[in-house]
Amino acid sequence: MEHVQRFGRVVMLGPTNAGKSTLLNRLIGQKVSIVSPKPQTTRNSISGILTEGDAQIVFLDTPGLHRQKRGIAPLLLRSAYAALAQADLVLVLLDAAQFVRRPEGIVPELRPIAKAVSAGGVPVAAALNKCDLIKEKARLLPVLAAVGEALPGAELFPVSALTGKGVEELLAALTARLPEGPHQFDPDEVSTAPVRFLAGEIVREKLFLALGEELPYSTAVTVENWDEKSRPGLTKIQCSILVARESHKPMVIGKGGERIKDIGQKARIEIEEMLGSKVFLELWVKVKPDWTDDRALLRELGLGQ
Repeated sequence: MEHVQRFGRVVMLGPTNAGKSTLLNRLIGQKVSIVSPKPQTTRNSISGILTEGDAQIVFLDTPGLHRQKRGIAPLLLRSAYAALAQADLVLVLLDAAQFVRRPEGIVPELRPIAKAVSAGGVPVAAALNKCDLIKEKARLLPVLAAVGEALPGAELFPVSALTGKGVEELLAALTARLPEGPHQFDPDEVSTAPVRFLAGEIVREKLFLALGEELPYSTAVTVENWDEKSRPGLTKIQCSILVARESHKPMVIGKGGERIKDIGQKARIEIEEMLGSKVFLELWVKVKPDWTDDRALLRELGLGQ
């Protein structure tokens, strides 16, 4: 019997903090997307590639959808919706635990998403994430009914990206709806993002986790220099952490440089795992006022495209 190959792009869409990055990393089986308990963590449409048997799926993890109108928020929104043009399937990810607590938020949250996906005319699945946090499963039923009404025709899947519960069933359903077609990537590839970009994302994740609630989201990371030639087996990386104000600089550096040292150490370990080689990582903090208005820099960061 002849095997039929399937290939397709699944665009992951949903509000901030719904767990899209955690689900993407769970599906791929390793970390390809930045994870932090804060909104606005994902700023780019990160691609994760999963090849299983005759099926190959490219997942696009988009920035979280929110209603802010300032800073980089409108750019992130544009970037998320622009990804829909590439979709063979759309996976809407929602925080089910939040909706159980606040069911009145379902309709306003889903209205713009429903409008965007209905215009695309592609199949839609909805994953209701964080079900592990809902102790009384009966409380999920009205949420499922409301989501089904807001996204008519969508298949609904209660899942937990954190524990993996329900993820296999979701993946099987997505695979079954992929178009037939040849695979476009090597089976060993797990992301279309270049390693240089992923290294910058790792630094940014450690930065977000270290800063807690201290700093507004006016930070960015650029990879200034990447040298893997001058010393075999050692990759030298220089990154700049951009902050919008002079007063933000000491927050990133920390007392006696402790914070930036800790960020660098944690990022270096993860980058070494990714590259499979030793890394010398150098971090600089630069003040760049109004960097969110610098179009050339935003293009370099891959924002709002």
